[in-house]
Parts: sequence; structure tokens; C-alpha cells
Amino acid sequence: MLLQMRLAEENWKVLRSLFPAGWRQMAWYSGSLRRLRGFKSPDVLLRMLMLHVARGYSLRETVVRAKPANWTDISDVALLKRLRHSEEWLHFLCVALLRENVGHQFDAGINSRARVVDGTIVREPGKTGGQWRILYSIRLSSLECDFFEVTATIGEGSGESLCRLPVTQRELILADAGYCSVAGIEYICQKGADALVRVNPQSFVAYSVCGKRICLLSRLRSLSKVGRLGEWRVVPHGHGSEFAGRLCAVRKSDRAIQHAHRRLQRKASKKQMITRAGTLEFAKYVIVFTTRSSGSTADVLKTYRMRWQIL
Repeated sequence: MLLQMRLAEENWKVLRSLFPAGWRQMAWYSGSLRRLRGFKSPDVLLRMLMLHVARGYSLRETVVRAKPANWTDISDVALLKRLRHSEEWLHFLCVALLRENVGHQFDAGINSRARVVDGTIVREPGKTGGQWRILYSIRLSSLECDFFEVTATIGEGSGESLCRLPVTQRELILADAGYCSVAGIEYICQKGADALVRVNPQSFVAYSVCGKRICLLSRLRSLSKVGRLGEWRVVPHGHGSEFAGRLCAVRKSDRAIQHAHRRLQRKASKKQMITRAGTLEFAKYVIVFTTRSSGSTADVLKTYRMRWQIL
């Protein structure tokens, strides 16, 4: 137990060194700590909030763990109140960390117009509880939610689609492979915006500008070395729609490829299925499609990495 506590303290010191400048002062300025009232410092409050939010401990379990560590002795209700008052503080930390670590990868114009889109399914508790699909987006420059919609999981208009998203001109919409549909991307283009989506190799059908069907796998195999970049001008087809864009890809590191293959094998084992050789080959690459014409291949892939801010 003593060794575990020492390791935890060392890990906390390392994590704390990564926080942006002024993070303690922001706790007071934002109202998260009007008075300490049971907390020795902003460090203790943030540490408890991270146990609850990042580690997934319940409020009750968090306060139980805090007592033997001699952090504080408060109730779970008191911690909940602190959490509610810490929204501005936590938001400040996220935005500051984003700007310090990866904000330099964008020019100011792209950063201010980029939006990250994702969705999830939530279930009501109990055997008879229903389930609902959530579609939401955040503004990348501020990490603030600018759209939120709840729908049923079955029926017309309930699937994952960019067509449900309100879009304005010159925006850049980032989304994962679940939103890689010709109809959704065309909808974004018709609104005067650009799309940047992860490619679903199983459903992505594209042709060259000359009208010849592209074999995606053969193009990707030309990226034989780790970190090798590739880009091809393509025209996706589907449901009578077609438009030009850029297909960009990079070969993953050997470690990332092994991790992706293990994940596929676990999924196949769970569903008692056989993983196809083509699926394993596609897993060696990060593949995205964008309608945005400016920026290098590396810039496009760096931009897509920002989508993970929504997770």
C-alpha cells in the first residue's frame, strides 16, 4: 500500500508538470475555489475531480479513496457541488493544453472554423430501458459544444449522418469513418463547407478523375515504410452523386499496426468471425478523405488528428 501511494504521488507530480501556466490561479478566478472548505489546495480538488472524471470512479468511491490518502474528508454530495462549480476551470485547462501542445499545427483561420463531429448511443437503465442516439459537435478553437441532438436509434433519419448537422460556409467538418458517406459529404459541400473524414475502406468507392475505378489497397501498398505519406485525387461515387476530393494516407508505426491487428482479432474472436486479409492490410494505414484543396498531405493528416479532442 505504501509503495502504491508513493508511485501515485510520483505520477501526480509528472502529470502536474504538464498543466498550463496559471492553472491554480484559474481555480480561484473561475469560482471553483471561492473558499477551500475542506481542501488543502487546488491540487487536491483537481486530483479528486480527475479520479472521478478521468478514471471513472463514482463520487462515493472518490471521496472514500481520498480519506485514507489524507487529502480531505468530504461527502460525495459536497464533491458533486465542487464539480458543478468547476466547469469553467476544467474548460480553461483543456483549451490551454490544446493550444500549448498542438495549436501550432493550425493557422488561425482553419482553427477558428474547424468543428469536430461525433455520436454515441445512450441507454436507459433496466432491462426494458430504451436507447437513444446523440449527435454533437464541438468548435475546435474553444472546445465548446455548438450542436447537440437526440434521436431514436431506429427509423428514418436516426442513423449516423452529417446531413443532420447545421453547417455554414467555410467551415471544416471533421468526422470519423461512421460518417464517411457520399451523401453526407456532398451535403457539407452544398453548404459551402469542407469535410475531412476517416475513410471506411469497406464502403468507400472512388474513381480517378479519368473515370477509372481505383483499387485502394494497391495504392496503399505503395506506402511500404513507416510514416510514408500518399495522396491521390479521387472522385467518390454513391447514390447518383459524385465530386472530387483528396484521398490522403500514412502508414502506421509497427507498434500501432500490431495494436490494430490485436483489436481486430479480439473483435473477430468475440463474434466468432474470421478476419479477412484485406481488413488486416487496411489496418496498417490511417486513411482520410477531404474536399479541402489547400494544405499539404501532412497538414491534412495533422488536422484530422485533432478529431480526438472530442473523445
